[in-house]
Amino acid sequence: MGSRDDYTSKEAKLINQAKRELANGMDKDPVEKLRLMCYAKGAKGILGLARAFRNMDRNGDKLMHEKEFIDGIKQAGLPLNEDESKYMFRRFDENNNGSIHMDEFLSKLRPTINKGRFDLIERAFQKMDRSGDGMITAEDLKNVYTVKYHPKYLSGELTEKEILGRFLEHFDTSCGIHDGKVSKEDFLNYYATISASIDSDAYFDLIMRQSYKL
Repeated sequence: MGSRDDYTSKEAKLINQAKRELANGMDKDPVEKLRLMCYAKGAKGILGLARAFRNMDRNGDKLMHEKEFIDGIKQAGLPLNEDESKYMFRRFDENNNGSIHMDEFLSKLRPTINKGRFDLIERAFQKMDRSGDGMITAEDLKNVYTVKYHPKYLSGELTEKEILGRFLEHFDTSCGIHDGKVSKEDFLNYYATISASIDSDAYFDLIMRQSYKL
């Protein structure tokens, strides 16, 4: 697994730019404002919000009602008070039927990525998901990533389980959801935000190929 050092500085730039735009006081479209709030939390921002909303969806119908939306915003740690969250919910509820479809909402929120970048993200996910069940787990990683040459494994500093766990921790969020599993949606939400911080297709291609040995 490649190190995140290649894009840490670019992620920091995205965070700082989002914070500046949020602070400029200009009126913003609700989707753009929420996206900037997620960017201000870094690569895990949209991922964290998506996981929080999924956690709120108790009956699995992928429909969010106002209370679920407000609770999801709170759990994701975004700086909106209840009145602002209610206003935003009403703006997103285009049919005025009291609910928002989660997948449609997140597809609007997630940064647009071109087909070449999308294909790279999908190939990386498929390589990691050895069991083909739509989830990456530590068991999957054992089959694609050997730790025996890892310097911290050789030194005895970290066990195999700890090294594999560190990969999965990239996708843990600040909203208390740490299940040791990474869904395809999680993977896409994470790398779509990384993609937004990288202008060059060639550089994004290089990072993905190096990180996942594609």
